[in-house]
Amino acid sequence: MQVTLLSITNQAIGKKALPKQFQETIRPDLVKKACEVIMANTRQPYGAFSEAGKRHSAKLSRRRRDYKTSYGIGISRVPRKIISRRGTRFNWVGAFAPGMVGGRRSHPPKADKQWELKINKKERRKAIRSALAATMMSEVVKRRGHAVPAEYPFIVEAKLEELNKAAQVQEVLEKFGLKKELERASRRKVRAGKGKWRGRKYDTAIGPLLVVSKECPLLAAARNIPGIDAVPVHQLNAALLAPGADVGRLTIFTEPALVRLEQEGLFLQDGRSKKTNAEKPAVPVQQKASKPAAKKAAQKK
Repeated sequence: MQVTLLSITNQAIGKKALPKQFQETIRPDLVKKACEVIMANTRQPYGAFSEAGKRHSAKLSRRRRDYKTSYGIGISRVPRKIISRRGTRFNWVGAFAPGMVGGRRSHPPKADKQWELKINKKERRKAIRSALAATMMSEVVKRRGHAVPAEYPFIVEAKLEELNKAAQVQEVLEKFGLKKELERASRRKVRAGKGKWRGRKYDTAIGPLLVVSKECPLLAAARNIPGIDAVPVHQLNAALLAPGADVGRLTIFTEPALVRLEQEGLFLQDGRSKKTNAEKPAVPVQQKASKPAAKKAAQKK
């Protein structure tokens, strides 16, 4: 597949063939699995204090002939702590048990719960390639809700990576016909529910993704534009390419990023980055001397 190569002034300067990573069949099921693994592994463990609600000196015997029992008093047999007493009569309140004031929870969240999930390496790579293929299909990107320009898909020259101001990045993106997309991504609304009490009051839209070849000034500049993410090509994952496990994010690659993707064979099944046996230096093997030869050498000494 050939895509247009644009300058930062939105001038067509050539064509570029996409690497074979973009030829993968779209598999929403694999992308969803890979996204769920990423979200599970980045989840913050939480749980109740193990002694919460269990620090009361509450006890109530359930033996009929034991002292301090509830038999004959007409009360339920729940753990109770003594407030005051007179003789063999007690004033006590329920404690410790679930449902009592200050009592423990019946099944609180456990801080030691393992949220971690795993995915096979080939499945993860295939999910990334599938998400990459979806980013180059304008129909899929439109279906996701992005305001797609008429020239999409396209790639941009290397000068894009040198921009170090958010205003410069926004101006260049508007030249590419992404003004409506940036306006859509800048809108935010107050989140419904209890999430607005917990540090995530606003729900923001997902905008374009910028993929560069290496660490560059663009990564810091694009961070200040709402809805935009910028990432080096070797750090791509399914959650960035398909937020919420929904494939087809509007993605802009720079030319050096595609060159690195092709040369290093990133996210391919053959693992081109690994050293093969042919590339490893040959280690000389020392042959052991036979027993008769060893005896003769010893006699000569």
